[in-house]
Amino acid sequence: MNKAFLRISFIAALLALFVVVLGAYVRLSDAGLGCPDWPGCYGKFLAPTAAADIEVANQAFPERPVESPKAWKEMIHRYFASALGLLILALAAIAWKQRKTPGQQLKLPLFLVLLVGFQGALGMWTVTMLLKPAIVTLHLLGGMLTLALLWWTGLNHLNKSAINNGKSLVTTPTVKRWALLGLVVVYCQIALGGWTSTNYVALHCWDLPTCQGEWLPPTDFKEGFTLWREVGVNYEGGALSREAGTAVHLTHRLGAIITFIVVGGLGIKLLLLGSAAGRRFGILLLGVLGLQITLGVLNIILVLPIPIAVAHNGGAALLLLTLITINSKIRSNKKSVADALINTNDYSTSAQPS
Repeated sequence: MNKAFLRISFIAALLALFVVVLGAYVRLSDAGLGCPDWPGCYGKFLAPTAAADIEVANQAFPERPVESPKAWKEMIHRYFASALGLLILALAAIAWKQRKTPGQQLKLPLFLVLLVGFQGALGMWTVTMLLKPAIVTLHLLGGMLTLALLWWTGLNHLNKSAINNGKSLVTTPTVKRWALLGLVVVYCQIALGGWTSTNYVALHCWDLPTCQGEWLPPTDFKEGFTLWREVGVNYEGGALSREAGTAVHLTHRLGAIITFIVVGGLGIKLLLLGSAAGRRFGILLLGVLGLQITLGVLNIILVLPIPIAVAHNGGAALLLLTLITINSKIRSNKKSVADALINTNDYSTSAQPS
């Protein structure tokens, strides 16, 4: 097992998690346009802080006066995202160098290079297209996908050494299908959450369990889910009508209910497997799900405080990683069961009297 490949996979995954959470903080603190250009900030690679630098920057970008704290938030996010890109390049380089080694992953590390390059382009378009919701949501989904694939890469590499150590998760076909469904549902719910956040409609329903004091207030789903809108408009602060924003928020709430049912059902099914691994993963999954639901409720009750809102984004990432882990362990079980059957047959054959 290539330990360098394994270490970089997990280090990159942890860094990707940090970048996703940091990106949420930048967005929620209204610093997404803290730097009006890309890849620098007001034409520099350091955010302007000195009075003279700020004056020059204001003359160059009169439409976006310098706010140093916001500019630094944006640039720090870019620095860490660039570091993540370098780690992914290193991972791909190791995979290519070891490509002839049996069991070495190659296609996924190379795909991650393409993905992180596309992420960089989305980061640029996020700024140049003035926080267009479709671009910002795609940027979030790309970050989550990068995180998920890095974690999956590390787990796959690790599972190769754990196959004969009883570390796989033995399940039933039904649980396997629920695990895959849970993964799809959570990713779709992350997309809905991103659309809710990038359109600034998280507080369009300020009460629970009703919305604006009604079970079904006026909505406009057509406007709310028009994915591509006018170019050149500054979308900071949101541009949807109240009815359209309400439609988006209500859809996200409906998605939360579906996620609770599917992922909660999977957690219960894992508990009922009767194995120690099943209980561990069931408890972990239900715990992360409960935390995420609690954070979502607190966002409404406490009127979207930034620490809770950022934690809600982090909770979504942790829920995604938990489901990636469960699916990976279930998948690794295919080979472990086959090896066990082979070993059993070998033993049975050797035990026959000669």
